[in-house]
Amino acid sequence: METQQEVWQNMKGNFFQKPITQLVEEAIIREQANGHRLKVCVGSDSHVYGEAISYATAVVFVREGKGAFTFIRKERQIQKISIKERMLNEVNRSVEIAYAICAVLDAYGVEMEVHADINTDPDFKSNTALKDAMGYILGMGYVFKVKPYAFASSNCADMMV
Repeated sequence: METQQEVWQNMKGNFFQKPITQLVEEAIIREQANGHRLKVCVGSDSHVYGEAISYATAVVFVREGKGAFTFIRKERQIQKISIKERMLNEVNRSVEIAYAICAVLDAYGVEMEVHADINTDPDFKSNTALKDAMGYILGMGYVFKVKPYAFASSNCADMMV
């Protein structure tokens, strides 16, 4: 499954007009040829600006003991929704990409985690989406991480949104 009209970029601002599956496969081949053991983490974040919501989805390649690099996709929507719906939209974007790349990762023996920018503390508004997000991600068969371990969403996507 490939999402339509994807434009991905790295943290330096370089843009790629290739599908995420191709970017992921090229990165895995290059990194494994250089002797790196990889793990991929997928996460999304969003910010509200008046009536607009900006989303960013990050695909983070963690080189065991050797740093990381990221591909980012940005989107913007005009709508007014609840915090729970916005959190679940973030999770849906992450799962969409995880699903798109999982066959490539499996073919090269690369582990994947899906990160959700949701707080486990009930005093935070994002917590209202925790159970639904956890059920969705775990139900898809993915490893699930939330704050403070969800760096793909809480840090990487957050910096670009």
